[in-house]
Amino acid sequence: MRAVVLVGGFGTRLRPLTNSVPKPMLPVGHVPMIARLVARLGRGGVTEVVLALGFKPEPFMEAFPDGRCGDVRLRYAVEPEPLDTAGAIRFAADQVGIDDTFVVANGDVMTDLDVGALVAAHRRFAAEATIHLIGVDDPSAFGVVDLDADGRVRAFVEKPPPGAEPSNLVNAGTYVFEPAVLDRIPAGRKVSIERDVFPGIAADGALYGVSTDDYWLDAGRPELYRAANLDLLGERRVHDRCEPVDATSSVDPAATVANSIVGERVVVGAGARVVDSVLLPDAIVEAGASVTRSLVMGVVGRDADVADSMIGADGRVAAGSRLHDGALPETG
Repeated sequence: MRAVVLVGGFGTRLRPLTNSVPKPMLPVGHVPMIARLVARLGRGGVTEVVLALGFKPEPFMEAFPDGRCGDVRLRYAVEPEPLDTAGAIRFAADQVGIDDTFVVANGDVMTDLDVGALVAAHRRFAAEATIHLIGVDDPSAFGVVDLDADGRVRAFVEKPPPGAEPSNLVNAGTYVFEPAVLDRIPAGRKVSIERDVFPGIAADGALYGVSTDDYWLDAGRPELYRAANLDLLGERRVHDRCEPVDATSSVDPAATVANSIVGERVVVGAGARVVDSVLLPDAIVEAGASVTRSLVMGVVGRDADVADSMIGADGRVAAGSRLHDGALPETG
């Protein structure tokens, strides 16, 4: 089975981290986000993944030089212009000649969903499209569904006003499609799967949903990207775990590292304190510095205090200074 993975976004919410690394290549527990997603698809029976890109594929090709991620073959479809979610799916499917049941996944979703079970449910429904659903406390920021007792979606409403949601079940970003879905998407045009396509399939009675209580989050926001990493340190995930400190890093014995991930080639100096944070590859935290609830690629100077912030590869927090609720370099 083949899958289209949507990775065409610019990762604006994770700037400045994404100034130097495409969002799907950012690590989650020492492994690129996209690699964890592809591994999950592979466990569900997917043998080939098409990455629907809005920019050059070179960083991905460099990371996977043999065109494979584990046992899954990788292919690339680079849009000539932004085509939105449905347009990107149609473009990628046309590029590789998809003509059978296929999976679609958003590239920044971290979940323990059993993709094989979703495909099996889709086939039982004899659906045109089946979407994974998750119950959330505030559904107004998502695509929300009204689901009947047989799993049929009666209505799909993208980001309804608060209080107007038909349920708390939201689009969780993994789908199973028949090729007929592609016929609903005009080629070469900017079309939204959430706003333009799903409501039409629902109106025709051919859209179904499967609700689960699996681990799930959208790692495209800073606090959730940090959570996606730190959740690998406990027992929250079914398949994915990691060691907190990469073997290539250097952490001074007099430093404190608590509930944090220390990535490849990171240096943490004497007396430094790192709590509830992710130190990305090549980050430096100098002696006596404090880093709390933050994401760091660059340098935190001696005795600096960083909290609730993001520091990109070119960012440097000056010695003895304070950065709270900020970003370096500044993102504007």
